[in-house]
Amino acid sequence: MPLSLLMLALSAFAIGTTEFVIMGLLPDVAADLGVSIPGAGWLVTGYALGVAIGAPFMALVTARLPRKAALVSLMVIFIIGNLLCALASDYNLLMFARIVTALCHGAFFGIGSVVAANLVAPNRRASAVAMMFTGLTLANVLGVPLGTALGQLAGWRSTFWAVTLLGVISLIGLIRFLPAKHDEEKLDMRAELAALTGAGIWLSLSMTVLFAASVFTLFTYIAPLLGDVTGVSPSGVTWTLLLIGLGLTLGNVIGGKLADRNMSLTLIGVFIVMAVVSTVLTWTSTALIPTEITLFLWATASFAAVPALQVNVMTFGKAAPNLISTLNIGAFNIGNALGAWVGGSVIAHGFGLTRVPVAAAALAVLALLVTLLTFRQSVNPDLAPATD
Repeated sequence: MPLSLLMLALSAFAIGTTEFVIMGLLPDVAADLGVSIPGAGWLVTGYALGVAIGAPFMALVTARLPRKAALVSLMVIFIIGNLLCALASDYNLLMFARIVTALCHGAFFGIGSVVAANLVAPNRRASAVAMMFTGLTLANVLGVPLGTALGQLAGWRSTFWAVTLLGVISLIGLIRFLPAKHDEEKLDMRAELAALTGAGIWLSLSMTVLFAASVFTLFTYIAPLLGDVTGVSPSGVTWTLLLIGLGLTLGNVIGGKLADRNMSLTLIGVFIVMAVVSTVLTWTSTALIPTEITLFLWATASFAAVPALQVNVMTFGKAAPNLISTLNIGAFNIGNALGAWVGGSVIAHGFGLTRVPVAAAALAVLALLVTLLTFRQSVNPDLAPATD
């Protein structure tokens, strides 16, 4: 495995850790800055919105830069953002710092996916993208629990100091090991925006939104489901989240290999499995062992879609891979917010926690329908991939 891919994975690990670790630190941040837990929760929302809004903007800003230079510049922004988080003395400055950090997120994963795919042979592109995204899944398995533990032990700012150091190491690795290609096609803003005209692109982005919505409809409320329905202790919830993280990592690797063989069948199969397993959780959630098995299978199936979704939009938007793949990361975050809202609405309307997986299954079915429509592009020229 090229060292350049490992540096991209390390960068993804750092970015994923800084995005999700705040959830484990909310009580500490709220107490230290004198805000409520819901108020501190807006730091999560602010980051997600920063990703969704900043992703296409930063992709266009960096469009004229060589991809290596773009990634290095984005990592510098990441370091500055986390440094500001570590130094934040009040809530408003911390919110500002989180948004600054988020600006690099979408564009880095978008451009990084293009770079990763171009580092290997064409028949291994999805596996290369999966390798990069393994850093993101490992952030959930290792980065978040370790960052939370460090923050609880030495103060929440220590976590952001640690992530800043990770960013510096990643920056050095990108500069040292990422190859500088001088034969990259120069893209301008007009070419980037012109690639957004194909219906297949918007169907692919919609597929990503619905996928993420299905995942986060369930994932957002997994802790109360485990505690109130399954009867798992707080420490048991932590171990279950670790199990889910392992499933996400395994699914990401398996999904990359399957997508290299047949991308459309991989996505169709994944969404079917997600819908079935989510529905099954409605009945298994009352017993510990069946719940753990179901959640591991759900996590594995869910992240098996990630490499295929990313390569899929890059295929449809090959005339502007930077912008298109970056928009896909923004679509993930829109789906995150949508899923949290759907799950919350199910609970708020009195249907109960056991109906949240059903809502997740319904969104997976919608993603499946969009997938079937998207891959009809072979017989429908209106959905054809954008070309140079």
